Amino acid sequence: MDWKFTIELIVVLGVIALGARKGGIALGLWGGVGVLILTVVFREKPSAPPIDVMLIILAVISAAAAMEAAGGIAWLVSVAERVIRRFPQHITIVAPLVAYLFTFGAGTGHIFYPLLPVIHDVAHDNGIRPERPIAVATIASQQAITASPVSAAMAAIIVILEPEGMTLLKIMAIAVPATLAGVVIAALLSYRRGAELADDPVFQQRVRDGLVPPIPVKGAVKTGRSGDVSDSGADTVGVSSGSSSTTVLKAGSAGSTTSSSGAAAPTVSTATALMPARDAADNPPTKNERPGAGRLSALIFLVGVGSIVVLGAFEGLRPAFPNDDGVATPLSMALTIQITMLAIAAIIMLTCRVDIEAVPRAATARSGFVALVGIFGLAWLGQTLIDANEKTVVGGLTSMVTAAPWTFAIGLFLASVLLFSQAATTRALLPLGLALGLGGPQLVAMWPAVNGYFFLPTYGTLIAAISFDRSGTTRIGRFVLNHSFMLPGLVATIGSVGVGLLIARFF
Repeated sequence: MDWKFTIELIVVLGVIALGARKGGIALGLWGGVGVLILTVVFREKPSAPPIDVMLIILAVISAAAAMEAAGGIAWLVSVAERVIRRFPQHITIVAPLVAYLFTFGAGTGHIFYPLLPVIHDVAHDNGIRPERPIAVATIASQQAITASPVSAAMAAIIVILEPEGMTLLKIMAIAVPATLAGVVIAALLSYRRGAELADDPVFQQRVRDGLVPPIPVKGAVKTGRSGDVSDSGADTVGVSSGSSSTTVLKAGSAGSTTSSSGAAAPTVSTATALMPARDAADNPPTKNERPGAGRLSALIFLVGVGSIVVLGAFEGLRPAFPNDDGVATPLSMALTIQITMLAIAAIIMLTCRVDIEAVPRAATARSGFVALVGIFGLAWLGQTLIDANEKTVVGGLTSMVTAAPWTFAIGLFLASVLLFSQAATTRALLPLGLALGLGGPQLVAMWPAVNGYFFLPTYGTLIAAISFDRSGTTRIGRFVLNHSFMLPGLVATIGSVGVGLLIARFF
């Protein structure tokens, strides 16, 4: 390996590690520091920053923030909650599918947070180990990013592969069924994962300590350690501190549940635990907001998403303009998405009478800004490193990828673990895949491998999932890597890539 490339790689990994220690916007900012070092110290020419990708993200976030300010995300959460509560016994597969669709439609995983307390409460109340649906739903939200037509990752891959003949429809034709299959496989394998809730020692101790309510009788799961439980709507299944057997406890007064240890465990309703899409302090509802604005804004946003899919599928619907050679060329999908989502944002603000000042204060806008800076710094850093050492990198990987093309997915996975971003990984490594001779369909098939940032349990959605699971079943193990998300994450990623490669053979 070239010594200069080795030193530059160490520097890049070092600045990424420094950014990861702080997390959030620090990752992108330290990416900029890395570009500075490569340019000034090593005299490497910086690559072009990912402007197209950043503008797409900015346009989509503008529309999503307008929808949130109008109450659209809160309305979507209410719809998702009704679906999840309708099929409580199958929550391990229903919750991941709802989380997938939720993220698929919005294009960002940050709106997944409000679903976590809903999933926890439904699982707990039906005696189902909350780790099962929570862990898979968290992974499903990540997988949906590599299928959503308005995600930052999709913006990155369109810019790279559209010139290679991979339209939005072709990308989605591979990515959507592949990622859905991966999620379903992970959910099915999680159906009986771990001890039943009534037999979990951590949960038992939390019940005795009054930290979590006992299991309601209607949701009790019979095991070899517990006898038959009589049916009573007011009874709950707790754990006796004097023995390991399951006992029936009468519910305490309103707002609390009495555990067998005598402590009152506060009952937190979904409405109380739910992270509101519109924080009352940061983003108060406007006085002139029209009734039903939440539903209307969500529908307008989804119409915009559908329009992008249709325009991507039928090039003839897009206006054509002469290129440098005088040949009429349809408007690129990058510009199409930017124009459409900016217009959608304006329509939402007009029809729903949204307070203009509330839009940039929305949680979606803040998280989108962090993502924007992350793409700016990290993708720019990765692309600069690869462009400066293209002969070394391509030469070293060509033989391996030629012999086993699927091994490129391993590189995508490892890069995503370090970069904590599907879009940054996509923007940095997919051009390398083209340089290695991989075709567009193959790259799309392996694209779900960029969802590897679950490997280290430090990402925001993972931490939130652990925090919302009051039963203590969703957790980080003693050895850090043996956490609740590892198994469903690996299964979903491998399953998605495998199914994707099968589908890619037809392209």
